[in-house]
Amino acid sequence: MEIQRKLYQDLLQWKQESRGKKALLIEGARRVGKSTIAEKFGREQYRSYILIDFNKAPKSVKDNFENLNELDIFFQNLSLEYNVRLYPRESLIIFDEIQKFPRAREAVKYLVADGRYDYIETGSLISIKENVEDITVPSEERKLRMYPLDFEEFARAMGEELLLEYIEKCYHEEKSLEQKLHAKAMRLFREYMLVGGMPQSVVAYAVNSRDF
Repeated sequence: MEIQRKLYQDLLQWKQESRGKKALLIEGARRVGKSTIAEKFGREQYRSYILIDFNKAPKSVKDNFENLNELDIFFQNLSLEYNVRLYPRESLIIFDEIQKFPRAREAVKYLVADGRYDYIETGSLISIKENVEDITVPSEERKLRMYPLDFEEFARAMGEELLLEYIEKCYHEEKSLEQKLHAKAMRLFREYMLVGGMPQSVVAYAVNSRDF
């Protein structure tokens, strides 16, 4: 099951506005869906993408960051390591769990200046702030904060788009919800309060027929 996240629109806007001149850092708590949305974005909006998970990246990948003076070699090594062909201005490179390897974040300055590809970084908010003492944080970086699902995202995951549209209509028209639909909306809100907004919990609840 795939959950629609509002943040996806922010990623589209970043891609359109930055045109390769800014990397994007998605920061937030663990398990809110940072890696998932970055990979979905790479799959849907680029001709190819590489996801480097620094939780399990091999030593050869980390050593490759010593080749920043020879970016042709740097990109060739990445392409061969992950068996993905990179296309100038049509490929995305994702640095996942960037807090595990701050050297990669520092390298963003030079990679963005090169201009061949787009870059998204993801990382745990607290760990990112702790692991910047020994690096130069790139100014070529835009930040987005990601949170658990809000009520609207939860409702869409439950297939309640029509109810959401009705609530929005009543809001703009400044009128009360019809009593039965108000009761339905409140039941849905109570479900959201019980399940919470962490994606794995929402998916488990939805695929099991909303059975607690």
